[in-house]
Amino acid sequence: MSHGVGLADILREHGQPYLDTHALSVVQDKAWRAIVACRTQSLGGHIECCDRCGTLRYCYHSCRNRHCPQCQTRAKEAWLVARRRELLPVPYFHLVFTLPHALNRLVGYDAHMLYKLLFSAVADTLNAFAANSSWLGGTPSFTLVLHTWKQDLGKHIHIHALCAGGALTTGGKWVSAKRGFLFPVKALSAVYRGKFMDALDAVRKPGNLRYDAARDDASWHTLIAALRRHDWVVYAKQPLGGPAQVLEYLGRYTHRVAISNERILGIDGNHVRFRMRDSANGNRKKVMRLEAGEFIGRFMQHMLPSGFRCIRHYGLLGSAHKAANLAAARAALEAPAPDPIVVESVEAFMRRVTGIEWLNCPHCGEGELRVVKAIPPHMPRAPPREPP
Repeated sequence: MSHGVGLADILREHGQPYLDTHALSVVQDKAWRAIVACRTQSLGGHIECCDRCGTLRYCYHSCRNRHCPQCQTRAKEAWLVARRRELLPVPYFHLVFTLPHALNRLVGYDAHMLYKLLFSAVADTLNAFAANSSWLGGTPSFTLVLHTWKQDLGKHIHIHALCAGGALTTGGKWVSAKRGFLFPVKALSAVYRGKFMDALDAVRKPGNLRYDAARDDASWHTLIAALRRHDWVVYAKQPLGGPAQVLEYLGRYTHRVAISNERILGIDGNHVRFRMRDSANGNRKKVMRLEAGEFIGRFMQHMLPSGFRCIRHYGLLGSAHKAANLAAARAALEAPAPDPIVVESVEAFMRRVTGIEWLNCPHCGEGELRVVKAIPPHMPRAPPREPP
């Protein structure tokens, strides 16, 4: 049994049998290589030396791949700094829009298209409810984050929506949500389902879907009928309080990968053990054990299409007029302008996140570590392929 293992260790130790039997997509191959190389000599780095006792520390570069569990903390922190300036002094609401599992196979063939339709359906639904004078009658402010996994790494496609509790009218007035909730979830569910299904039908008609069932009328109508018979899940959590709580929530759901290294407990022979929350039993924590190939396969199915943005902003946060829109909302709320962004140094970031003086020598505790030598990248060459 081994302890303290991470995803990279599992790919190194048990990846070859998986690669021998599975063809990776371009995105999967790139992510695999990046995760295995992350913070190793393969990517290069530098050597630091204590100016008091001479102790050396080897620091290797991160891969910065968005699917790597080692590379999300600093990206998340920098992103949250920017979001802090965009928050309004109002309650926020957290909604979750789930795509039915019956569409998982279709997503496997046309992920980019289906994820795009999902974002559009959720955004159009929230914008429509916000514009309705029965609810708010204005332009909302919300951020959407796509996740594709369950705690056991199974496929579970859903979008987290963090919405400000109100909207800005065309007359420059802020209208607040007054019912203790933002919008009724049953009504949201029906509209969300209708918008997604209409959009899906529109892309299917010209033959833009590669899924086999989309090309056969009988199979397609059976799938559509099943999808229309059932309610689509929209879940609303309790409204959030001040900016600190909102940022904490954002931090939980952005810049995440399907599994973090902290959840991986170890490798028992050919099996991986990891922690998970069992939603069927009150989110109780349990330990799951999967064969290494099955674990790798489940993780690899959560690679996002190349260049696809899994975090998007809408309404007042839309990029075209964001600064003017937020200024107008703050004026309506009589709220002060946000503080300017302060760019944090790597040293200050490490000190804040780890609670230690990052440049202090861990050996003598008195000296300061200084860079003395660069470590060049050393990517091993791939073995030559056998001629066909």
